Amino acid sequence: MYIQDVHIIGYVIVAIVGGIIGQFLGWCNKRLSEEKKIFCNEYFKYRKQNKTINYTLIVAIAITYMALLYCYGFSFNIANDLSLIKYMVLTPMLLSALIIDYKIQIIPNRLNLTIFETGLIFTFLSGVFINLNVAINMLLGCLIGGGIFLIITLIGGLIAGKEAMGFGDVKLMGAMGLYLGAINIVAVTVIAFLLGALISIILLATKKKKTDEYIPFGPFIVIAAFIVILIPFDILLFVLLKIFTLGMFKI
Repeated sequence: MYIQDVHIIGYVIVAIVGGIIGQFLGWCNKRLSEEKKIFCNEYFKYRKQNKTINYTLIVAIAITYMALLYCYGFSFNIANDLSLIKYMVLTPMLLSALIIDYKIQIIPNRLNLTIFETGLIFTFLSGVFINLNVAINMLLGCLIGGGIFLIITLIGGLIAGKEAMGFGDVKLMGAMGLYLGAINIVAVTVIAFLLGALISIILLATKKKKTDEYIPFGPFIVIAAFIVILIPFDILLFVLLKIFTLGMFKI
């Protein structure tokens, strides 16, 4: 049985791989939050003491991996499969950023640096196996993603007298730009701010957050990134134009 030209066994395999990574991600999040090494002997002690299974992370990554396989397919050709591979690498790191920022309002430098380093590797591979213009576009994505958020942070700081956004968000957007490219990172920016505004209004209206309380922006960036990765750009563009033109945009 095939789904999108991929045998169902392929979906089972990526789901299993995603589940294994999901179980390991709990340890990664703990160590990254504490700014400690991930790959060390202490992991085995941790597993002996903590035998609980994090079903949420396992299911989240397994489903995301299957969705990525459905969207990008697999052909045993490095040029065609590079998008699938890079997004499978990016997925657990983005989920770590979401969870850690939500819990402790910080995105660890080590995590952002890892996203940046692996992004550079995929940028190089894209230039070699696909097209040099693709690699240039990914580098532009890094500059645009980090640049937009840096400007917002600096201007917001001048106006409000305090950080409008953490520099961890700036670094995350710059690193993600290496994966997504220029146009997609702009789409992530727009969608993240729309989500942030909507959720913030709901939280303030329901009095779950006060006006002077900090709302981490990292989760909105991550959710927006997954939306851009999994939904075709033409559909996203159509929806965004509908939103910003109050439904008046027509094809």
